[in-house]
Amino acid sequence: MESTIQPLDRVFLHLGPITIYWYGVIIGTGVLIGLWLATREGKRRGLPQETFVDLVLFAVPIAILCARAYYVIFEWSYYSKHLSEIPKIWKGGLAIHGGLLGAVATGIVFAKARGLSFWKLADIAAPSIILGQAIGRWGNFMNQEAHGGPVTREFLESLHLPDFIINQMYINGQYYHPTFLYESLWDVAGFLLLLWLRRVNLRRGELFLSYLIWYSIGRFYIEGMRTDSLMLTNDLRIAQVVSVMLIILSVCLWIFRRKKGLAKERYND
Repeated sequence: MESTIQPLDRVFLHLGPITIYWYGVIIGTGVLIGLWLATREGKRRGLPQETFVDLVLFAVPIAILCARAYYVIFEWSYYSKHLSEIPKIWKGGLAIHGGLLGAVATGIVFAKARGLSFWKLADIAAPSIILGQAIGRWGNFMNQEAHGGPVTREFLESLHLPDFIINQMYINGQYYHPTFLYESLWDVAGFLLLLWLRRVNLRRGELFLSYLIWYSIGRFYIEGMRTDSLMLTNDLRIAQVVSVMLIILSVCLWIFRRKKGLAKERYND
C-alpha cells in the first residue's frame, strides 16, 4: 500500500510560464485573514480603517525578506554553494522568528511615523499573527517539511487523523510525526486564548507579550521533535534558544513596564 501513496501536488495553478504553489497561497491566505481581523478590531479600537492595510504593505514584504535571510544565514553552508536557490522561497525555508523580528521592527517604525502606540498596534495584531501562523503551517504540510521523527502508520491512525494527512506524512518510504499539525493546533488554541484575554482587559502591551510567551512555549517543545531544525551547535536548536529568550524577555518587559508605570492604559480603554 505504502509504495502507491503519492504526495499531494505542491502546485496550485499554472498560468503560462508562472507557477503558483500551495505554499504561497496558504501563507497569503493567512495574511489576508489576519489583516481582516486586525482591521476590524482596529476600527473598534478607534484606529483609522486603513491603518493595518498600510502597515501590512510594509510589514509583509519586510517580514518575508527577514524570514528568508534568517533561514539562509543559518543554512549558509548549503546556500553558499547554491546561491541560485536563495530566492526560491516557494520551496520553503521561511523562518518564523526572522519574519517576526522584521515585522516588529517595521511596526515600531510605522507606529512612530503615524504617531501611534506600537503596543496598541501589537496588541490588536497579536491574535491575527498567531492565527496566520496556524494557517501558514499548512504550507509546510503541502511541502512535506517541518515534520518530526519517524513513526508508524498505526501511530498516526491512533491520533484519528484523516487519511490525507497520514498519507502526506509518508516521505521517502517512512511515516513522520506531523509536527506542523501540532504547532498549528497550538497556535489555534493561542488565538482563542488571546481573544479571551481581550475581555480580561490586560494593560497595554500585555496581550502581545502573552502571544510571545504562549507561542514560544509551544514552539520550544514542538521544535524538539523536528528533524529539520536550524542548529546553533550540534545540540542546540536555534528556535529553542530564541523561544527561551523571548519568554524571558517578555516576562521582564511585563514586569518592567508595570513597575515603571509604562502600562497604565488598558486594552479596552
